[in-house]
Parts: sequence; structure tokens; C-alpha cells
Amino acid sequence: MAMGSFDTRRHQGPMAEINVVPLVDVMLVLLVVFIITAPLLTNAVKIDLPKASSAANITRAEHIEMSIREDGRFFWNGEPVAAAMLPARFALEAKKQPQPELHIHADKLAHYELVAQVMSNAAKAGVTRIGFVTDPASPQ
Repeated sequence: MAMGSFDTRRHQGPMAEINVVPLVDVMLVLLVVFIITAPLLTNAVKIDLPKASSAANITRAEHIEMSIREDGRFFWNGEPVAAAMLPARFALEAKKQPQPELHIHADKLAHYELVAQVMSNAAKAGVTRIGFVTDPASPQ
């Protein structure tokens, strides 16, 4: 630490040292406060919580297998069905609780118009769970 003097011949510039003594005092006080209060915060209330089983209750909704062939034929769970009958069948399935899932199987070369028609009929009837089934193993 630089000490000042009363000698006016030696002119010194402003003191550029930081006085860290007050900073160390404050830090020591904070350290003591935290040492005293930390053990008080670790006390917990002992309660007996109920035990719950970890097994999930999985309910699998039934599903509808809707197949669309390249030549325009429709199959409902493996049975041939006419396109005109689809809206009525979707309306019956939409009323069920839980609502079944619609799994659409379409041939690779099936027209998109047929797939869109099936999806549109299902959506109009109220079937909300629609999915596409693909074969990931087959190459492009």
C-alpha cells in the first residue's frame, strides 16, 4: 500500500491500488452467516407417503385396417367393401368409445386420390386417429 507524504516536491499521481480490506471483511461476514444458516435449511418434515404401483394401465384401442389396392378396390379389415359404403361404416366407428384408430395400407402405385377420399370420408364422419402403415424394409 502506498503511503502519502507531506513533501510537495515529489508529486505523485493518483493512487491506483484497490483497497480489498473492506471486501474481505464483507466476504468473511457472509461466510459466517452461510455457515450458521446452512444446517437449519436441511431439516425436513417426516411424512409417510402412500405407495403407488408403477405398472401403467395400457388400454389398446381397436383399430381398423383399411387397405387400398392399386386397381381401386377397398378392403375393411381384409373384407372387400364398396367405396359408397365407407362413409356409413366410418360414422358407426366414430361413435364408439374409445374411438378406434384407422390404419391405412395403400399399395405403392395406388392413386393418391383414393387415399385422400378415404381420409376425407373418415374425417367427415368424425374419426380423428388416422395413421399410415408402411414397410420400412422395402427399398424405394
